[in-house]
Formats: sequence, C-alpha cells, structure tokens
Amino acid sequence: MSSAIEVSHLYCGWGKRTILQDINFSIRHGEVVTILGGSGCGKSTLLKHLIGLYPPQSGSIRIAGNELVMATSKDREAILRKMGVMFQSGALFGSMSILNNIRLLLSSFSDLDEAAIDTLARLKLRLVGLEEFADYFPSELSGGMHKRAAIARAMALDPQILFLDEPSAGLDPVTSAELDQLIRRLAEIQGVTIVVVTHELASIAAIADRAIMLDKSIKGILAIDTPAALAQSTDERIASFFNAQRPARATL
Repeated sequence: MSSAIEVSHLYCGWGKRTILQDINFSIRHGEVVTILGGSGCGKSTLLKHLIGLYPPQSGSIRIAGNELVMATSKDREAILRKMGVMFQSGALFGSMSILNNIRLLLSSFSDLDEAAIDTLARLKLRLVGLEEFADYFPSELSGGMHKRAAIARAMALDPQILFLDEPSAGLDPVTSAELDQLIRRLAEIQGVTIVVVTHELASIAAIADRAIMLDKSIKGILAIDTPAALAQSTDERIASFFNAQRPARATL
C-alpha cells in the first residue's frame, strides 16, 4: 500500500531564492506527524506546498499515490479533495454561523440535498463537541471553540489527510491539551492521517507518532523521529530547540 504522503527531492522557494532544498519523507496512512523547527525554518512554506497552494521549484509530492505537482487540472482537483485544511487563523466566515460555515462547503462540493447537508454538518460539529453551538457566529466563540469549529469544517468532506497549521497557537495550556486529545481521537477513531505544524512541545509529545524537524541553516530536514527520541538527541541544534522551550526549574 502506498503512503498517504510521499515527498521526493522537493525544492521550495521563489525565483532564485530557495527556502527548502532536497526534502524527502513519507507519511503512513493514519499517522500523526508534526512539522517543527525554529522561526524562519520553512514550516509554513512546506505546508503550503503540501496542500498545493505553492508550486515547488522542483521535486515530487504524491498524495495517496497520486502526483500533485504535475497533475492535470481535473486530477489535481481530485487530489485536493482528499485533503482538509485548518489554517492558523481558522479562516471561518465571520458573517455565517459555524453550522453554515460547514454547510457552505458541503453545498459547494457535494451533491447532497439540503436535509442531508444539514444532518452531516451537525454531525461534524458533534465530532468536535460543538453541536450545541451550531448557531453561534465565530466572534461568539472562545479561542479553543474557534479552533474546533475550523477543524469541523476541515473534516466536512471526509478527507483522508488533515493539515493543521499551529492549532494550539494562542490557547491556554488546558484548552491546548483538550485540542490535542481531539486530534488524537480523530486519528484513532476516524483513521485520518494528520499533519500538524507546531512549535509547542507539549502538543508534539501528546499527539505525534513522528516529528519532522526543519533547520534554517541547512534549508532542510535536520531529523525525523519520534518526539521521545528527538528530546533525547545529542545533536546540539535539536537539543537546544527542545531545551529552550522547557520552563526553568524554580530555585529556593
């Protein structure tokens, strides 16, 4: 069986400027993988290439065995339908209730009738624990609820792969931990492959089967391993990333 995502010799950048070079990795079906690294290392750049927003300078991206980079318009649309994306801001339409945010996606990209669309949209909200808030507008939600609503919309079309951009950004530790639990539950119960861009160590440890660590100085992948293995790395660059985020011990 092919991998959910296969990236081969990928070069990302604009014009003559290369941000990432010779990127190679694969992600298994049902795996949760985090993309991490310091500021400016190319995390968001890589994510935007994986979801087809940017064309690479060169290289290959295969989604469920299908080549994305060189795909025809028709094939590209079919490939993109396999993905769901939650952007860091949530990107919900502020003039619509969260239920209608999901209904809009279903009515635009499915042949379901209105009753079925309404039922399915409510099921997606139930999946993230927001069914009782269906008629709320994004501005009426807390930060954590806003993120959950964005995940529900990203799951609307039952994607095989879910991409999450900094889902824990701006959340308090308790809300962040609850969101981590939701992400793991989606992977385990729904069987969806999940790729998460994050720099939050607690989230990385809680959700990731493996982590891809990027490094600005080499414009590429510094390491791919389990979070536990990376946390014990003797490589100074990896150790400094993990140790810098650990709170200092209180002194008496």
